[in-house]
Amino acid sequence: MGALAGTVSERQGIPVMSSSTPGSIEPEPTDGLKAFGAALKSFRKRAGYTQESLGPEIGYSAHFIASVEQGRRFPPPRFVDQVELTLDAFGTLRLIANQLSRQKGLASWFRRWADLEQEALSLYTYECRLIPGLLQTEAYARTLFADQLPPLSDEKLEAQLAARNERQKLLTERPNTAYSFILEEHLFLRNIGGHEVTRELIGHVLQLAERRNIEVQIMPLARGSHAGLHGPIRLLETRENTWFAYNEGQESGLLITDAKVISVLQMRYARMRSQALTPEDSVSLLERMRGA
Repeated sequence: MGALAGTVSERQGIPVMSSSTPGSIEPEPTDGLKAFGAALKSFRKRAGYTQESLGPEIGYSAHFIASVEQGRRFPPPRFVDQVELTLDAFGTLRLIANQLSRQKGLASWFRRWADLEQEALSLYTYECRLIPGLLQTEAYARTLFADQLPPLSDEKLEAQLAARNERQKLLTERPNTAYSFILEEHLFLRNIGGHEVTRELIGHVLQLAERRNIEVQIMPLARGSHAGLHGPIRLLETRENTWFAYNEGQESGLLITDAKVISVLQMRYARMRSQALTPEDSVSLLERMRGA
């Protein structure tokens, strides 16, 4: 539904689950990721660092480092550069990283954006088609997968679920990243998966909205016209304060680097934040919808 079979894109998304959540699917470490993790651990110990002491040196949490060493996280380019320099790894870590391939299940056109997300200072998302991947529940996502054409094989379905779960970790492992979501009210009224799936989804979004770094605003149906009528908007700011944008079609995605285009999208998103309900009023609306 809106993406090539066998791959996960933004709209197919990621449910918010932790590895301790019943029914969650932890990505299976590949041999390449295990090899990188083992090499990282070896060089870290050689340099006299613990995971806790290395974290502040490279700007990543001890939990993130542990996940990489266990082969459960794909090391982003900046992480590789930082550990290579800090641990004086003779180019070994960078060499192994260059041989790694992304986990199956992530759409090829989406991978560059997914890499940028891991380093983002801020991430802005307006969606009018489906609940964004980062906010989906498992039940909601499974409904979308079931509707995909061509139909997914069991293997491809598992790959999608694993890739989705991996990307979801952004919300919990990057608490200093500011996430802003503007969602059309009708996304919840569509009742994808039925009443109980939608009720669970609303509760889930409400839980996320309680986090200090996540802001959720609803664009109400009563707002007849607004600045986002041209379609979804995704904006991202990197640590170097460089901005990118991303647009996705049914079987393709476009990473936007043109400053003039990004400026227009920023202008529209800023206007939409004033046109949508406030975060507080958005929460009140969702609570009423959940109880209906």
